[in-house]
Amino acid sequence: MQKLGDVVRTAQGLAVVRCPDDEPPDVGTEAVNEQLNAVGRVVDVFGPVSRPYVAVSPDEGVALAPLLGSKLYAR
Repeated sequence: MQKLGDVVRTAQGLAVVRCPDDEPPDVGTEAVNEQLNAVGRVVDVFGPVSRPYVAVSPDEGVALAPLLGSKLYAR
């Protein structure tokens, strides 16, 4: 499993995650929390190439506010 990064903010119904390195996951990759519960899917990669951001669209029933500051992983 690859570390997706930390949720740094929410915007327009998406969780914005800061990647720890320059190898972001592919669009469509499933995002899970530390308990390995699915939280959503990567829908966009943006920002600087050296340390990009990814936008995660939450699954139905997943609240965004509790995700702030949490670590997400790519499965």
